[in-house]
Amino acid sequence: MLCKNRSMTIEDVEQPGLRERKRLATKRAIQLAVIDLVGERGMDGVTIEEISRVADISPRTFFNYFPSKESALLGDPPVMPADELIDEFVNGDGPFLEDLGAILARSTEKVMEQGDLVRRRMRVLKQNPNLMATRMATMHTFEEQIGAVIELRLRRTHPELAADPEKLADRARLTTLVVFSTMRHAWMRWITGELTGDLPTRLDESFESLRQILASPEPEILG
Repeated sequence: MLCKNRSMTIEDVEQPGLRERKRLATKRAIQLAVIDLVGERGMDGVTIEEISRVADISPRTFFNYFPSKESALLGDPPVMPADELIDEFVNGDGPFLEDLGAILARSTEKVMEQGDLVRRRMRVLKQNPNLMATRMATMHTFEEQIGAVIELRLRRTHPELAADPEKLADRARLTTLVVFSTMRHAWMRWITGELTGDLPTRLDESFESLRQILASPEPEILG
């Protein structure tokens, strides 16, 4: 399985204290309010004051969480895991996709906890192409970060590539594009609710399908 090497699961993470739970609840209330209001009226038809009233907070509190209504709608971008996990990947000798799966799974843990919120957000973003483009730009940043650690791994495991920086960068870029296309496939199956289960399970299935495609004779792929 792609993610079997994860050293920690969501259940293993220490549960937040009361103050943190309240903070997360307030943040979620703000996001739900802006998603629902923008879905009904569009971004230009919604004010910070209205969002705050629906979320049962003050506008001042709103700005303690988000700098703008746009940022509240977009939500948090993907976040790279701790340096320790990145170091494990860069210096790892296990199957490449399984080791990379540990990073992807950890980076999506918060998303997994907010499945309904994420699905509602995506429906609204599809109605607002400009905001969707901004959201995709945050994914591009994450893609570049993943690409950088892939390049570090390839530099260590393939000395012939390390001796040719241009070839190394090209191989890392190609690998990153393939990985993110597969990750997008998993994401879309999860976000649309096509199948039950969590996002790491969808990642497992999508990467397994990729391995099967690459191992198949060309006539079977085209057929």
